[in-house]
Amino acid sequence: MTNPLFVLDNSTDDVPMTADSVQVGWNLTLPPAIKRHAIGSMRLREGDALQLSDGHGLKINATVADAERGDVRVESFDKESRPAVRLALVQALAKNGHDEQAIDVATQIGVDEVVPWESDRSIAKWKDGKTDRKWRSVLVAATEQSRRGWLPELAERHTSRMIVARCRRACVRGGLVIVLHQDATDSWSGIEDRVREVARKSAEDGNVRTVSVVVGPEGGISDREVEEFRDAGAEVVLVGHNILRASSAGPVALALLSRVLGRIE
Repeated sequence: MTNPLFVLDNSTDDVPMTADSVQVGWNLTLPPAIKRHAIGSMRLREGDALQLSDGHGLKINATVADAERGDVRVESFDKESRPAVRLALVQALAKNGHDEQAIDVATQIGVDEVVPWESDRSIAKWKDGKTDRKWRSVLVAATEQSRRGWLPELAERHTSRMIVARCRRACVRGGLVIVLHQDATDSWSGIEDRVREVARKSAEDGNVRTVSVVVGPEGGISDREVEEFRDAGAEVVLVGHNILRASSAGPVALALLSRVLGRIE
């Protein structure tokens, strides 16, 4: 059985957060929230193994030293490297939690960045201090469930104009923006070749590049947005013949891209 993983709050000052500051044999005291989950809910006891992550690649293998106090002993640790080609999901705000379902599954697949998008047809609205906390909570839970060392970056809420700027930056930096649209005439097959080319260039010059997948809300992406994104350099494509929900389109595309990039073998 894979040991449970818990993501440490990056703002916690009394917990070592880097591979340079942590040492084998150290005893660490779990933050209250993690202690409640690990000791209270999961019933971990002395000698039980668990993992801790700072969300930035550091993974600490530990065992429970004192369940009552919430102390754990560091047994070993390592640092996961980040891929040269990163995957981003630009997810339009959607009702009934479909946007949260999308970022949950995308995190399990391995997305590196999540970008909330308030599109023309988004019914749900972004509320600073509330929606961002909810989305971050989803990302943390999915990261822990999938035993990832890297917590996906959560970008600020984007407008359609900001997505256009993202498309233009991708063209300049050698990345790629893929817009999923039900009325697109271009198929998915050509996209995989484009992504392979992005990966080849990153391998040659060592520069980090990003492949972004843009997903609209339940009502779809407006014609105006589609044209603006395409004019800014985005690829507008159709994934398969079936129309996917806002909650599933992004994860399906990310899974296909992960296989192309060698993340899924």
